[in-house]
Amino acid sequence: MARSSSSAAPWRALPAGVWALGFGSLFMDMSSELIHSLLPVLMSTVLGASMLTIGFVEGVAEATAAITKVFSGALSDHLGKRKVLVVLGYGLAAVTKPIFPLATSVAWVFGARFVDRVGKGIRGAPRDALVADLTPAHLRGAAYGLRQALDSVGAVLGPLLALVLMAVFAGDIAAVMWVAVVPAVVTVALLVVVVREPDGSDRPAGARAPASGAEVLRLPVRYWLVVLLGAVFTLARFSEAFLVLRAQDVGLAVAYVPLVLIVMNVAYAGMAYPAGAAADRVSRRALLLLGLALLIAADAALAAARAPWLAFVGAALWGLHMAFTQGLFAKLVADTAPAELRGTGFGIFNLVSGGALLLASVLAGWFWSTLGAPATFVAGAAFSAVAAAGLLAYRPGPPS
Repeated sequence: MARSSSSAAPWRALPAGVWALGFGSLFMDMSSELIHSLLPVLMSTVLGASMLTIGFVEGVAEATAAITKVFSGALSDHLGKRKVLVVLGYGLAAVTKPIFPLATSVAWVFGARFVDRVGKGIRGAPRDALVADLTPAHLRGAAYGLRQALDSVGAVLGPLLALVLMAVFAGDIAAVMWVAVVPAVVTVALLVVVVREPDGSDRPAGARAPASGAEVLRLPVRYWLVVLLGAVFTLARFSEAFLVLRAQDVGLAVAYVPLVLIVMNVAYAGMAYPAGAAADRVSRRALLLLGLALLIAADAALAAARAPWLAFVGAALWGLHMAFTQGLFAKLVADTAPAELRGTGFGIFNLVSGGALLLASVLAGWFWSTLGAPATFVAGAAFSAVAAAGLLAYRPGPPS
């Protein structure tokens, strides 16, 4: 395909497999976010969990996904097949959906979140590597931006559906959560039927070789710098569960808490593709700095919030931060990891970022419990500022 035509409308040149993976993300995120928009309230009010417990559950869940991604990414490199792991991961997540409405204790929720995140870990690195396998290098920013955008559309539709169903079912959280089973099943069916993995001739030479420890250590320095930078960015933020809890803390009624994630994901979905496409053309550092500036603004709004409307402003800014950083990091990993270790590269990146998210979420719960909700977001803003200062001070050799 010609670069000139794809630069005029990059989304038109993206392979059908990328679109199918994007819509799979859309339906699964619709299912997951329908549940997650209500889960913090379920844990804190119905099940009586503390803020520290919620932070621990969320952090361990995300760290579990990150650890699993290392093994699934390396396995996909070894097998030279990624689709089977993607379908397995989405299928495992679908199986967990009925557990949430059946939960009678935090232990049930923890178990379901754990298994769900194992599913996310199994599919995550192979899916991101499969996007790179299917897409020409000069369109990868657009491809990851499109997938993130469709993922975020699902993350808008899930809480929106939760909001409507909370009214229909008169605030019965369990009844609303049962509906999440349907789009999860649709996701698995879509991926099984539509996604076609490239055959061996489409893969780079050596892509099927197993990844040994020595090979992993030979990943280039520029890849490890991306991993380090991703960890620093993740430490500057924490689970979106705290956005929901903050809005409730400043007076938002339980029936309307899904609006917080709707606002966040509308901003995320609206900018994810333009930001991804921009990453194919403009300075990566400028985009990362913009992402940090948006996160600082989000933390400031959430720390200062005394009414729900300011919490919504913070959530929107948070979504913009995600749009300018998440797809970009996926592109940076794909561009810096060798093709034969691409799945492993995504796995390691997500392992390190997941560990950072666990630490960030536990710290957020601790700050909230000991110093109050505003301190949680002040600390996030301070760390973001330090990360921005470090990024400004760093001077790479060749320009980005």
